[in-house]
Amino acid sequence: MTTAVRRPARSPVPPKPPRLRARIIGWSVVALILAAHVAAWNATEMSMGALLEGVTGMGEFLSEAVPPEFGSEVLAESASAAIVTLWIGLLGTTLSVPGSLVFALLATRGTAPGWIYQTARGLLSFLRAVPDVVFALIFVTAVGLGPFPGVLALLCHNIGVMGKLWAETLEEADPGPAQALRSAGAGRIQVAAQALLPVVKPQLVGLLLYRFDVNVRSSLVLGLVGAGGIGFLINQSIQLFQFDEMLTHILVVLVLIVAVDQLSALARRLLGSAP
Repeated sequence: MTTAVRRPARSPVPPKPPRLRARIIGWSVVALILAAHVAAWNATEMSMGALLEGVTGMGEFLSEAVPPEFGSEVLAESASAAIVTLWIGLLGTTLSVPGSLVFALLATRGTAPGWIYQTARGLLSFLRAVPDVVFALIFVTAVGLGPFPGVLALLCHNIGVMGKLWAETLEEADPGPAQALRSAGAGRIQVAAQALLPVVKPQLVGLLLYRFDVNVRSSLVLGLVGAGGIGFLINQSIQLFQFDEMLTHILVVLVLIVAVDQLSALARRLLGSAP
């Protein structure tokens, strides 16, 4: 007698969602996206007609700005203000390092108790939520015009941004060394100093360089509200209808940004090649 070979029972195939239902969901999502764009278009008063009507005015504006004013006095003033803008971005970045590091450790799970963790996260969210321009307006009112309120504005905003980025980097670090130290009886500060920070130091420095690049650009905008630097000269040129000088200042800003980009790229390459 031959015995029948039993075939293994096949697992039931999950039923496919009906095509009609999938199409309805897809078209509903598309309709919601289109409705959101229509609402945004109306709320922002977008008008292609107004743009076309303003072409003539834009042409007159460019004709008055070109060629730029390359007089020695204008270039000297512009270069001096650009250096001030660079210093604002530098100080706003480096002076925020201690506060950013403290908040990052307090806002990292495992290095701070639960209530401190939640409080630190809330403070970082507040500092990030307030734009640096708003901080600049507040400090301009408090200490007057000039580069100093710009540094203070970047300092406050950058602590919120960099503290959040550093906290997330610490939480994504390899948990092995930290767990080994905890099992040996190490405290929170010892775990952070000996296990977490050494592991993620390259990432922290890379984020710091990135924020320096961003802060130099932000310091330009802060100058438009009276916080010093070359942004102040651009705003002054526009108010005095000296558009050729305005274009000169913008070209100097372009040179400054390219130089900062190259400097940041060089620092990242050196950091990556370091043992």
